Amino acid sequence: MTEGTTSAAETGSAAADSDTLLARLEQEGEIAADYLEGLLDIADLDGDIDMDVEGDRALVSIVGDGSDRTLQRLVGQDGEVLEALQELTRLAVHRETGERSRLMLDIAGFRARKREELAELGAQAAEEAKRTGGPVKLRPMTPFERKVVHDAVAAAGLRSESEGEEPQRCVVVLAS
Repeated sequence: MTEGTTSAAETGSAAADSDTLLARLEQEGEIAADYLEGLLDIADLDGDIDMDVEGDRALVSIVGDGSDRTLQRLVGQDGEVLEALQELTRLAVHRETGERSRLMLDIAGFRARKREELAELGAQAAEEAKRTGGPVKLRPMTPFERKVVHDAVAAAGLRSESEGEEPQRCVVVLAS
């Protein structure tokens, strides 16, 4: 076989690997949903659990009826409680599967809104770096926030890197 061609066996193997990954991520989502439903019952909070898979991550969301602000308590100030719940949920998945999870938890749309804001921040920083020709250093961010900004900067055609030590680690957008 010549370089650059793919055999039917390799294609079949890739599809099987993809199916295996999808099944594993769906299992993570189900374990997380069960854990979170138990948590909601203990806290006597109403909320529905939505599950999805995006790329190589299971996504689990707790959504309310829109008028119910009680789920905001599970988000906390600047998402601090949400981050802690995500880690606890990942630990529950790890306990069941024996594998580290990269599961992403959202509550009441907090992360979705945050993702939009951060993507806009990344695009603005990229524009500033293009305009000035110099690096643009952003405020310290969590790993989730930095990932969203890095993706937005890459989509704008520029490069970025993280620098510093946690919790002061930040994104620097580079003009070249």
